[in-house]
Amino acid sequence: MAATVPLYSEYPYMRACAARILRVGDDRVILDRTVFYPQGGGQPGDTGVLRLPDGTIRLVVDTQKGEENAQEVHHILSPGAGSFEEGMLVDAVIDWRRRYKFMRLHTALHLLSAVVPGKISGASIGEDRGRIDFALDEGAKLDKEELQFHLNRAVAEDMPLGIDWVADEELDKRPDLIRTFTVRPPVGQGRVRLVRIGQIDLQPCGGTHVSATGEIGPLTIARIENKGRHNRRVIVELSDPQVTD
Repeated sequence: MAATVPLYSEYPYMRACAARILRVGDDRVILDRTVFYPQGGGQPGDTGVLRLPDGTIRLVVDTQKGEENAQEVHHILSPGAGSFEEGMLVDAVIDWRRRYKFMRLHTALHLLSAVVPGKISGASIGEDRGRIDFALDEGAKLDKEELQFHLNRAVAEDMPLGIDWVADEELDKRPDLIRTFTVRPPVGQGRVRLVRIGQIDLQPCGGTHVSATGEIGPLTIARIENKGRHNRRVIVELSDPQVTD
């Protein structure tokens, strides 16, 4: 069964790579390796371009995991000139400005989950903001100014991020690592990827992140919404969404 080597997992700052086409679909191609992150965990799929050997460029408008084989990364193409063939070498180049915003926001949401005492019932990342839905205990309250203070203090401390791995069976023994209320991390590959932020957070995640919290930049809590008796939605914005590394 074909699989795409996920370069984005180990090298999130890698913006381009050479790759070989494994398979061609009606509106997509599957590569043997890629820097394109496929939609998942609330983070949108990357966009960018594929450059053919003759110099022709095709836009990648979305990136998704294969429905039948999640180890495949599908690069969804816009209509255009230039044909792809199995075995062809191409250059894969992501829209870095867009990706880097998602990296900053994704790490910001991990910080948010570290300072809010509740399970996560939903999360998503947009172009300039992200949100988490928390399932809170009866009577628990969230203060907007206090949350913003704690988030920006964590950013200012410029804590390093790192990657750990845990075996599937070990994860079953560590329910404290699971922050989501209903969705469990994908298992079945033998191990699960963990993202660590300093000494304040460790949780399963397959997304792309910055190397230190200082890269996030100042954050603003846009609002806190009541989504039911126990659910609160916290929306976080990048104060300067145009920053690039």
